[in-house]
Amino acid sequence: MATFEVPGAMLDVELSDEGGHPVVQLHGLTSSRARDRVLDLDLGRGLSGTRLLRYDARGHGRSTGRPVTGDYLWPNLADDLLRLLDAWFPGERVYGVGTSMGSGTLMHAALADPRRFAGLTLLLPPTAWETRVAQARRYRLSAAVIEQQGVAAFLARGQDFPPPPATVGHPETVPEVVAALLPSVFRGAAGSDLPAPKQLMGIDVPIRVLAWVDDPSHPLSTAQTLTALYPRATLTLAHNAAEVRRWPGMLHNDVTAAYL
Repeated sequence: MATFEVPGAMLDVELSDEGGHPVVQLHGLTSSRARDRVLDLDLGRGLSGTRLLRYDARGHGRSTGRPVTGDYLWPNLADDLLRLLDAWFPGERVYGVGTSMGSGTLMHAALADPRRFAGLTLLLPPTAWETRVAQARRYRLSAAVIEQQGVAAFLARGQDFPPPPATVGHPETVPEVVAALLPSVFRGAAGSDLPAPKQLMGIDVPIRVLAWVDDPSHPLSTAQTLTALYPRATLTLAHNAAEVRRWPGMLHNDVTAAYL
């Protein structure tokens, strides 16, 4: 375990060093690397013989943050990521894997520094472009509910929505963000989007897009559009939890192939 300072935050960082190729793993909005393990979204557990860097995004998990909306915009999170890679893997091409917000962070980082990445796994790409408008409205409403009624009221609202089939059987979890930061985190997400499609077409590395069905926050439309945009992309779709459990093995194979 280690900490790494970025403007306005201290990031909690963990390196599993088994030698081999460098890999960085990012979690999703209001999650953490610990919560991703509970939800079977820690694809790094399928890796061996790599140098795997995991960290909690600013304001999430064991990392600190401040109640500033701009801190949580995806381009700023991408800057945090590139600073980490400069410190841990200077001058190396890294394989990146990110869930939801983490996938958005990776795409912004890959545009900012195209030569930094050897390949990408984009896990559960979030709402983007047209579908982002309604989702951003929900995030702003969540921020207002937390400020006016508290976190318990916000959590109660979430129980009205059925979980995706691929998550059935997993324990219920709560946000890995302290209450004082949640409104800023949500407003940062509301103010973020994936880069424009024309920009994304310039990311010419092997890309695996992993998606599951029946999840409005991670619609198939985003995954399908990304797969069509990227010249070297493959889409893998899960309909149940058993299919999700195959994803770590796919990541292991994709990392190996990216460095051949």
